[in-house]
Amino acid sequence: MGTDKKRISEMIRFALTGGICFLVEFVCLVALKEELGLDTLIATPIAFLISVAVNYLMCVKWVWPDAKDKGNTARLGFLITSVIGLFLNEGLMLLFRIAFGEEQVLISIAGYGVSMYMVNKVAATLLVMIWNYFTKKAILKSAFLTRRMNQ
Repeated sequence: MGTDKKRISEMIRFALTGGICFLVEFVCLVALKEELGLDTLIATPIAFLISVAVNYLMCVKWVWPDAKDKGNTARLGFLITSVIGLFLNEGLMLLFRIAFGEEQVLISIAGYGVSMYMVNKVAATLLVMIWNYFTKKAILKSAFLTRRMNQ
């Protein structure tokens, strides 16, 4: 496969993975807040960590399958970037809470309200997604290439 086609395919797989992980995270956030009554600043990191686990598995199995033998260095790098992503996510959720609020219901669809915290989460996720793509790709690819060159 040509480099451009390979890169486009990779970006599509990454976007699909991100979409699935976003849904996992969003559903977890809403369940933790609405069903268990947790504050969003507590529910957000819990939902994020669940999503990161799913993201990691999908990235190494499907998005960048040539990085399967990445070793502990890549795992550590993935963990570090995820922790930084967690702090970015939490910081953005706090910033958006202060700037826009979070409890007001913006629209009701079939008796279910879309609250501002949900919109805040979408915005935070989009920003953190950019961080995730570039850092995780660099870590998984560089660990793979370093390992290949050392063989």
